[in-house]
Amino acid sequence: MTGHLRIVGDRREDRLRAIAAHTGKALVVRCHQRLRGPYTGVDTVLRAVLPEAYRRWPDLVEDHRVALLYGMPELAHLIGPPPRTLADDAPYEERTRFFGAGWVRCMSQGIVGFLLEYARRIHSDTAFEIAFEEAHAAEATTQELIALLLRRADPRRLRVVVSATRGTLSEELQDALADVTVLPVPRTPEQPVEDRSPGDWAAVHVEGDCTDDDPRALDGYQRTDPRTRARLHDRRADSLERTATWGIRVGAIAHHREHGSDPAGAGRAALLAAQRHAVATGFSAAVVDLGLRGRGLTDPRSHEHDYWEFTREAAAACIPVGRLEQSMELYQSLLRRFTDPKIHMMTSYAIAMLHTRFLKPRDHELAVQWQHNAVAIAGILPDPAERLTYSVFHDNGLALVEMHRGNLHHALALVESCITRLDERLDDDQWALHRSQLLYNRARLLVALGRPDEAHADYTRLVDIDPYYTDYLSERARISRDRGDFDAALADYDRAVRLAPPFPELYYNRGTARAQVGDHRGALGDFTLVLEMEPRDLDTRIARAELLLETGDLDAAETDTATGLRLHPGELQLLCLSGTVLLQRDQLDRALAAFDGALAKDPRYPAALINRAVVHFQQSRPEMAVADLTAALEAVGDDPDILLNRGIAHLAADRPDLALKDFDQALTLPDADTTELQEQRRLCTASSAR
Repeated sequence: MTGHLRIVGDRREDRLRAIAAHTGKALVVRCHQRLRGPYTGVDTVLRAVLPEAYRRWPDLVEDHRVALLYGMPELAHLIGPPPRTLADDAPYEERTRFFGAGWVRCMSQGIVGFLLEYARRIHSDTAFEIAFEEAHAAEATTQELIALLLRRADPRRLRVVVSATRGTLSEELQDALADVTVLPVPRTPEQPVEDRSPGDWAAVHVEGDCTDDDPRALDGYQRTDPRTRARLHDRRADSLERTATWGIRVGAIAHHREHGSDPAGAGRAALLAAQRHAVATGFSAAVVDLGLRGRGLTDPRSHEHDYWEFTREAAAACIPVGRLEQSMELYQSLLRRFTDPKIHMMTSYAIAMLHTRFLKPRDHELAVQWQHNAVAIAGILPDPAERLTYSVFHDNGLALVEMHRGNLHHALALVESCITRLDERLDDDQWALHRSQLLYNRARLLVALGRPDEAHADYTRLVDIDPYYTDYLSERARISRDRGDFDAALADYDRAVRLAPPFPELYYNRGTARAQVGDHRGALGDFTLVLEMEPRDLDTRIARAELLLETGDLDAAETDTATGLRLHPGELQLLCLSGTVLLQRDQLDRALAAFDGALAKDPRYPAALINRAVVHFQQSRPEMAVADLTAALEAVGDDPDILLNRGIAHLAADRPDLALKDFDQALTLPDADTTELQEQRRLCTASSAR
């Protein structure tokens, strides 16, 4: 059996026997989130392979260093630390740059890329096998990574075994397992053991961090009196504290303190520490889980701040995992419960951001009302230092809303005022991260206002300040491209690729830049990597199909358009590209049907009109070609190539006067093909003379 494998059984010991029977020397890792939270199991895999990889192929580890250590910083003792950004070094209370599910997904793609290349380099006659046990109990980030690995791995080199109960898996993991062989495992009777009291079974259950699926252990735990259970949790947490990594603190310790003898004290503190780590890392699903659990343990009267923090962080993390209604309800619950001005100030800001950035339809007018409330409260805070920093923070938020409202000059004035106030009142090392964010926002606004030189200078300063935060390199590259300086743009893209995890957008942007300078091979490489990571990425699918078409690889272009249409049925650009492939194959009737389908969705879509005109012309319908080209000109304005083609169609329809008019008009436009136009004028004049 060489394909990936799914093992389904009720008991872990049964599944483990099946893994042993149906794999070679598989690396078996436990993924239960109660052990170490996000990336539980992934960390075990990396601990197993990193020493060899680092010894034999240091370049491989170096290329993936950021992703390998992200969320698992304890692995630094194996390969050394990652590069630091301003966000990494900022105090928690000064963090104004937070990451979410998309950022962590890119890190997971980086880990997957490392494992695939590692498996390729060690490949022999047998595949490297990884069995992810307890996948049903894995945290969302781990399930996502397993799904990515399943989809991308060639089982002849890296074989993935997913071992789980019949419980619910994430939708993405279910989809990745859709075509994987399923091996049901029958349940074997429990082997008799010496008599144990409920308390003994409870101790077994707690020592296993409450992950044991033996019904006798769970029954014993439930039958043991609550005080004894709490003491068992305390003892287990105390034993773990001595060598705890952040993973253990987020997973096992938070669980044990939560169920120990002081849930509202030690439990609350453990959950808050775990949530803060998850917030800083961007483990959004874990932030929601920890926040709701912490909120449930916290008395909002005696621990108002902690209750607020649990709630607001859970509400913010609901956004990247697509739970917008729950986010709004959590924010509104804070407004109903508390009268503290700072809570109302920060919650007003959060609701404003929901309205201006995330909710559909966006409501920028409602957003500005909420943000004005935040600005007003910040301006009357009694502490001068808080008044300064919060006023700047909320004026910056107001600038974002004003930008979305189209008030770019007002937005820029707000941001520049923020920069000036902080520069006048703070030392250079104070609130460094937030000040870099202000500079970033100013650069973005300068671009929007058509002042690219000033924006380029700001981005250059940001690159110098925070060289390992690669968004700045990408933004500076975009300005260089607009200037026509592709050498500078590609240098920035290449540097970002070396430093960053594999962001699909980064590779897409570099691919399009490479295509523009004629580096078709490099562009195809970038587009292909993006589609290996994210097959549903529509822009990249279209870009690769267009490039394949341009380079004459009709088979690959046709495959891309067919795949794209399967993933995005009826998508306009893909329909048009499909028609273009058929047109180049001389399958005119099928091409016509594809262009008709595209134009049924958008009758003014220029590419479909122009290409359908070609079909009409080749099938001896010049009048219909003229009609399509006229519609294309109405859509895009004067274009010398379209005018040239319409003139040729007019000439074929025996209307040389109209043809001559089109040729003459085209000759007045920039980038006109004057040689071809002059030749067509000569033919037109000759036709008129007959």
